[in-house]
Amino acid sequence: MKRASRRAALTILAACALGGGAAVGLLPSYWLFLATGVLITAVALLSLGLVAGRTGMIALCQMSFAGVGAWTVGYMNIWQVPGGLLLWILIGGLAAVPLGIAIGLPALRLRGINLAIVTLSFAAAFDTVLATITFPGQTSFQSVPRPALIDSDPGYFLFVLAAYALVAVGLAFLTRTRLGAAWLAIRHSERAAAAHGVSVPMAKLSAFGISAFIAGISGGLLAGFLGTLVSENFSLMQSLVLYAVATMAGAHLAEGAIIGGILITLFPELLRRLDLAQDIGNVIFAIGAVQALAAGEAIAESLRRLGRRLRGGASAAPAAAAAVRDGGLPASPAGPRPPPDGAGPPVLAIRGLSVRYGAVVALDGVDLSVPQAAVVGLIGPNGAGKSTFIDAVTGFLETYEGEVALENRPLEGVAAHRRAQRGVRRSWQTTRIAPELTVGDYLTLAAGGLDEAERDRILAWLDCPAAEMPVAQVDAGTRRLLDVAGVVAARPAVALLDEPAAGQSYDQTLRLAARIAEIPALFGSSVLLVEHDMDLVRAACAQVTVLDFGRVIAAGPPAEVLEDPAVKTAYLGVAEPAGGHAAAEAAS
Repeated sequence: MKRASRRAALTILAACALGGGAAVGLLPSYWLFLATGVLITAVALLSLGLVAGRTGMIALCQMSFAGVGAWTVGYMNIWQVPGGLLLWILIGGLAAVPLGIAIGLPALRLRGINLAIVTLSFAAAFDTVLATITFPGQTSFQSVPRPALIDSDPGYFLFVLAAYALVAVGLAFLTRTRLGAAWLAIRHSERAAAAHGVSVPMAKLSAFGISAFIAGISGGLLAGFLGTLVSENFSLMQSLVLYAVATMAGAHLAEGAIIGGILITLFPELLRRLDLAQDIGNVIFAIGAVQALAAGEAIAESLRRLGRRLRGGASAAPAAAAAVRDGGLPASPAGPRPPPDGAGPPVLAIRGLSVRYGAVVALDGVDLSVPQAAVVGLIGPNGAGKSTFIDAVTGFLETYEGEVALENRPLEGVAAHRRAQRGVRRSWQTTRIAPELTVGDYLTLAAGGLDEAERDRILAWLDCPAAEMPVAQVDAGTRRLLDVAGVVAARPAVALLDEPAAGQSYDQTLRLAARIAEIPALFGSSVLLVEHDMDLVRAACAQVTVLDFGRVIAAGPPAEVLEDPAVKTAYLGVAEPAGGHAAAEAAS
């Protein structure tokens, strides 16, 4: 991922250098003025792309944060604060952060239209405040000065271009970190993100805080650009237009922010030259945003997909994965945790676990233990309570009775992401991997600190694609293997695998069974396997527990449990009439 981040950064810097040189050398002064506006708008769009495009939260008050940055720069100028425009712009960005975090607090509980209403209300309130005050220095004709080095229009254009490049490069590196992967995971599934040990509240607040800082920077750049501002520059309508264009263009990508900046800045100029009403642009932006949401792909994403097709790079990742597999693997992934010696208490102990939904009893006094360095199966027919059991053990179901202890430490009252951090990791019945991630990004999210060599060996161990492959290009069956890879890469105390063989062929299932059986020795993790495939259970598990209607009806070695008449009755509806079974005799 470091190589990918460097590659993205170099691409952005090269594009900025070429584009900046061409603009300064070829554009007349008026068009250079407009190009500067494009870049300032692009910075604001990058800020919105972070919170809306990457984290999936609706934010309709982004220009309010920009207004905080602009007004801060204005006051710094009036107060003659030492340091000049560059320092003032940074202070303006920092001034917007507390407001960004404050607006982010409702996002911890609200989603969708409810969050949109909160952010829209803040934008309306801020609009009212700005309408009652003038920009600092406006009445005294004291505009924001530029330093001598960037006082000219070409100089300020290059200054804004450098600011845009720094923000875009910074986001390129940040989004390839675990925090960046967590933002995308939250957009796709908050529960899946928490299962990887991600604190969803902290990730959301960090997104709002960083986004507000970047928006404040854009406001400061606008203050230095125009010298004197008015409240209409940061109105509620400007925030709505920014959101619509960010959605349509794909502002979470560097090129998408530039495309959006061109649309917002140059489209009104086109309408003016055609003698058309400016409101037409807002209508077109709204239609474009709806189209992008319906198609599930913004302009910049479409361009990237087209570029990948033209380069023919889609097949490179599987070839790279094959090269890793064919290159010879050690007996285990790098640095395995030595398996415990089997002494001491079970790694996971559940006692008297009961869950009720009103009059419905989903689990009724379930006892189950997962020994150290063991693979234990949990089976049962549909509706037996297996998923409820996993949700309760991993903290996604807060209301239950009984005790859950990890390595003799009780987990009651411990949030889901804290349980994951302590060593209780899970996969899901249906894959919840964010398709915007690459395979390598996903493993970084799941495992935290993971060097590239170990990452590649783990992927090869499970026959997964290479790290550079986008998850969106991975088939459903292979994504289930990625789920397993993500769980075990974190080397938890216990891994709860929920139907990992779904979508696998018979041969693939047997290979997966062999891999699951190796997990305790290779990763030092015990395994609780929830599965319907009896071939997988027989091949991988040393012990099996059977649930039916929320109760344990059998437990022991697979060969014995699967021949138990009660188990056959649970699965088949009637016991097989063999060996004089009492249930069969009663039925006759």
